[in-house]
Amino acid sequence: MKKAVLGCSQLVTLEGPPRSRIGRELRDLAIIADGAMLIENDRITQVGPRTELAPIIDPDCEVIDAGNRVVMPGFVDAHTHPVFAGNRAAEFEQRAEGATYAEIATAGGGIRSTVRQTRAATEDDLLAAAQKHIRWFLQTGTTTIEAKSGYGLTLEDESKLLRVIAHLQPLRTVPTFLGAHEIPDEYRGRKYEYIRLLIDEMLPSISKLAEYCDVFCEPDVFNVEDSREILSAARARGLGLRIHADQLSNSGASALAAELGAATADHVEHIDTRGILALKAANVQPVLLPGSVYALGSSRYPPARDMIAAGLAVVLATDFNPGSSPTPSVPMILSLACTQMKMTPAEAITAATFNAACSLNRAHEIGSLEPGKLADFVIHDCADYREIPYFFGIQYARAVFIGGQCVSGEC
Repeated sequence: MKKAVLGCSQLVTLEGPPRSRIGRELRDLAIIADGAMLIENDRITQVGPRTELAPIIDPDCEVIDAGNRVVMPGFVDAHTHPVFAGNRAAEFEQRAEGATYAEIATAGGGIRSTVRQTRAATEDDLLAAAQKHIRWFLQTGTTTIEAKSGYGLTLEDESKLLRVIAHLQPLRTVPTFLGAHEIPDEYRGRKYEYIRLLIDEMLPSISKLAEYCDVFCEPDVFNVEDSREILSAARARGLGLRIHADQLSNSGASALAAELGAATADHVEHIDTRGILALKAANVQPVLLPGSVYALGSSRYPPARDMIAAGLAVVLATDFNPGSSPTPSVPMILSLACTQMKMTPAEAITAATFNAACSLNRAHEIGSLEPGKLADFVIHDCADYREIPYFFGIQYARAVFIGGQCVSGEC
């Protein structure tokens, strides 16, 4: 089946070098004004000005009229926790009344609260709940997510979560095992026994279901030494590495990510100059999650400008989860990146599309609109890409296409 996308006020292609973008490259979106795109089956075959492509469109080609709107690659959300039972709206109210995230967790809430609800849910229950979340991602223009487990914390329940992730449709998913998300209730005071369970029992089985392994590296949960042991075991099982790093404290987690050659160091709100230089030297991509800073009422955002100045290939993601960042909206994250971290709209869009795809080892397939790549694109209800972070709190995605098929919006 052949299709042609016409009527693009801006065709934001992000065409460029086949590696993550750094420095001034982050601002080059390779926009084609009055652009057009040709698709055959699920792949892009040509992009260019409408005046060049319109005369060569086959008579039997289906024409998709963007209506003088922006057409962009689908967002690639490189850090999400989409599968869980229940929610933590009551804790949101507690934080509004002055309770801290740490206080709530100490009282048995936080991640462990979601673990208890998730363990009690059936696989079908979790799939139904997650499909609702998937609709939210699609409605805001996301076509690929990195999806973490981490709300089971037993072999049976972590496997259950990863099986659900494998069945999420039509969004593309990249599965990550996050068994080291928290120490479960039954192992309180016995952290090292739980680490042995992770390494000796979970990883041998989970490695067949996941592509990456992640650890929540903080002194009061899994410290640097714990995280090194878990991640080294995961690497020996063939898993790529990601790490929740320097979110609540400057624990040395970013340096650990560099030491182990992790794909990403995520959060990094408390990273220092030494950590930034370590990530650069090891070519580790920082995944910045301003949604969690906002939702927790903090003002300590990651130092995006310092990272860009140092030549890091920054990524932006939602951190969608039921506790600290209950938003699936990349456009909201773009707005926070611009207003709170002083990234330009172009830098933010690159960080949430092509650079995000690079962090997931998917840049050869997604993240830009170039011939040969999958036709994952979004028609946004605006005429200029800068409007997406400018008018915040709006669902911009008028129509969302995955593999050339309309999966959400006005199809």
